[in-house]
Amino acid sequence: MSISEATIDSMIEPLDLPMNIKKTLREDAIKVGVTKKELEDIIERLMASYEYACVEPCEAVGVVSAQSIGEPGTQMTMRTFHYAGVAEINVTLGLPRLIEIVDARKQPSTPMMTIALEEGYATDRDMARVLAWEIEATHIEHLADITTDLANMQLIIDLHEKTLMHRSLTADDIADKLRDSLDVMVTISENVQNQIILTPNSPSYRELLQLAKNIHNITLKGIEGIKRVVIRKDGEEYTLYTEGSQLKDVLQIEGVDVTRTYTNNIGEIYDVFGIEAARNAIITEATNTLSEQGLTVDIRHIMLVSDIMCSDGEVKQIGRHGISGEKASVFARAAFEVTVNHLLDAGMRGDRDELNGVTENIIVGQPIKLGTGDVHLISR
Repeated sequence: MSISEATIDSMIEPLDLPMNIKKTLREDAIKVGVTKKELEDIIERLMASYEYACVEPCEAVGVVSAQSIGEPGTQMTMRTFHYAGVAEINVTLGLPRLIEIVDARKQPSTPMMTIALEEGYATDRDMARVLAWEIEATHIEHLADITTDLANMQLIIDLHEKTLMHRSLTADDIADKLRDSLDVMVTISENVQNQIILTPNSPSYRELLQLAKNIHNITLKGIEGIKRVVIRKDGEEYTLYTEGSQLKDVLQIEGVDVTRTYTNNIGEIYDVFGIEAARNAIITEATNTLSEQGLTVDIRHIMLVSDIMCSDGEVKQIGRHGISGEKASVFARAAFEVTVNHLLDAGMRGDRDELNGVTENIIVGQPIKLGTGDVHLISR
């Protein structure tokens, strides 16, 4: 016979467990309707698992985490793989990607986004395609053939009618965009359909060549930086995968589901959503990178690394320009990289080292303040 909520509360409340675990245990016990004996067994197993998972006092968690991530890292490959299911988009995985994450690179080597769509767009391929054209950067080479008319010192742009129709553009739209972006005379041909003529202000061969070069840098439609968009059906929904990442701009577009859109650029996530989101992104990216290689690392090790990277309110790399270079101890900084520089600078400033950490005590040959070394026995 299942027990009352009051009895469940009286059995769970005294437990030495975090509040979120107690809450989940209480909700599940009420939902399932357990007997007193069953709840006692559940509590006994839960407490055993919780105590096993807890860290011992004075445990060297940093060293254990470093070893637990570093050792599987030696088994990772160093190739660039195709993104699963999207053959057109390459994405860096394996060891290079893990290095990018812990180095807090401003720009990943292969930025990409997974764009979820709102209801109405997600199940309609045509609507998804229209949204893809809104996002993908359209340049002149996608739409036209460009020829240089040296006799008249002009640039002739012959637009492809079919491509214009697909991307919902007209010759007038493109001419207006070119006028806004270039300081040249732009005219639409009266004799040839879908032809635009560009004339430099001065009839110079050099200026004509420069114009032919500059015209390729103009984004006529879409978001600058999104090189390609691929549509893929995941279950019942269409999802967009992009080569290139511009999270802030993409989230402004109508039809994009803000809650489920994701980028592998941790710096962009930090800029748009803040430090907590960046911390979660580091955990997600590192976990996915390791598991993709068939390696299992306890998430708490990765969480510790991400916590340290984000502890000051901004994403810092684990290196001499970040966490390691900002340690309070002179010896700890010197033990990592550019040893002589650190020691010379500390000597000139007259810095003191309190010898509180692991590294500095090993250097001077003292017991480290961890495990039994952290305990002082006093006899009376």
